[in-house]
Parts: sequence; C-alpha cells; structure tokens
Amino acid sequence: MLPALPPRWQISDPDLLSDGIGGKVWKVTLPDGRMAALKQASVLAQKEVPGGNDFLRWIDGAGAIRLLDEDGALSLLEWAGERTLLTHLEDHGDDAATEIAADVVKRLHATRDAAPPATLTSLTENFAGLFAKAQADRIAREHSQFVDAAEIAARLLENQKDVRPLHGDIHHENILSGDRGWLAIDAKGVLGDPAFDIANLFYNPVESELRTDPARAVSMATILSRELACDIEKVLDYAFAFSALSASWHLEDGNTEEAQRSLAVGRAVRAAADQVRS
Repeated sequence: MLPALPPRWQISDPDLLSDGIGGKVWKVTLPDGRMAALKQASVLAQKEVPGGNDFLRWIDGAGAIRLLDEDGALSLLEWAGERTLLTHLEDHGDDAATEIAADVVKRLHATRDAAPPATLTSLTENFAGLFAKAQADRIAREHSQFVDAAEIAARLLENQKDVRPLHGDIHHENILSGDRGWLAIDAKGVLGDPAFDIANLFYNPVESELRTDPARAVSMATILSRELACDIEKVLDYAFAFSALSASWHLEDGNTEEAQRSLAVGRAVRAAADQVRS
C-alpha cells in the first residue's frame, strides 16, 4: 500500500521494488506515461533526505537521477533503469565496471558555478562513528584496526583537497543504466575530498570474494586514480578508513559479523597499499 501522496503527483501502477533499512521504493507511472521511482525514507534514513535531495538538485542530472518532486519523507525521482553496475560486472568483469563507476563519479564531481547546498554533511561529521570507536579502544588500551584507521582518517581530513559536494554512497547497486546511460541513485549528500566518494566501491560487491583480494584492490585503485586524476595512495587510504567506518556503523547496529567482514576488506586494502608503496 502506498503512503498518502500529494494530489499533484497523480501517479499510478505502483510496484514495490524494495523495503529495507533505508525505506521503501516503488516503480510508478507518471501522468504522461513515463516511469518514475517513489521513495519513502525510513525514520532512520529521514535525516539524510535533505542533503541527498539538495545534492540531486545541485547537480541537475549530470551523472545522477533528477529529483522530480518531494514531500517530507517522500521523494519522486527520475527512473534510472533496471540494469545495475553489479550485473554489468558479472557480465563484463570487474575492471569494466570500475571504468564505468569512474566515469559516473567524474560527472558527479564536475565543477559547477552554484554554491554547495548548506544541508550537506561534512566529511568530518561523517567519520564521527569511527573516531568514537577508536577512542573507546584507546581507553581500553587496545591498538585495534579502528585506531589505525582513525589515525589515517584524521590525517586525510586535515589535508582535504578540492572540497566539493559528494554523492556519499557510490557502489555497484547504486549505479544503474537506462535511457540516459549510467546514473547514480540514492545520494546521501556529503561535503569533502572527492577521493572519499570512491571508497565504498572497494567494499562491494557485497558477498563477493573480490572485496578481500589485495590484487583486486590494486587494480581498482589504479583505474580510479588514473581516471579521476587522484593519487593512488590517497585512494587506498580513504578506502582503508572507510572500511573501519563501515565496521563502526555495523557495531552500532549490533551486527558484529558484518563489522568483521568490513574490517577484512580494510585489511585487503591495506595490503594493496603496502604493495603500491613498496
């Protein structure tokens, strides 16, 4: 059943596509016959709606879906298509998928004249969970992977370059192909160093052994650093820091198993960084 909608939308034929921790998404039909996506953010995800939607408005369709309208926790969005980058990876290989991801991110990060939206989350604020976990480990006299990652994250945040609006959740299932080519969906809206926006790619595809293969991390970092003109060591440092950040979020949710899997990705990325630096 659909939630109460603004009368002006006049959408029809709802088809529930997903119902998860971030909320519900339906495929719907607009009055002119075009497809669209209707997203209802969950209570947990509602704090991300202003930044994510303002980011979409700010980039105006360049590399991501367009925001058609919004009403509180409801967002009416351009239909991105049904083929995910994960499916493309399965059909054409990891490097081909990484090339596409790099092209999408390049379009998202293009220079724009408009001022950044005020609702974006700062990258420092975004890393708060990792810093809190690392501090708890220090107090417990445990030199953990969280402590190592927090030290790297602090250095990265103190030396951010080319700070700009970021998507905030780039991964293989948030890039889809449709009438306008490959587009990103589900923006969070973050303000920070562009290298952060590609860190989550190393953590994906979920359930894949690729994530814990240092050789894969080297290959991915090589492509991303080349295509986005970003230092390869910084790419890997952000990926290492992000894995511990992801693990800290899972621990906050009580999901110890998933936290350990995130940390395993970080160890693969750290091994890759050691190879690159040697």
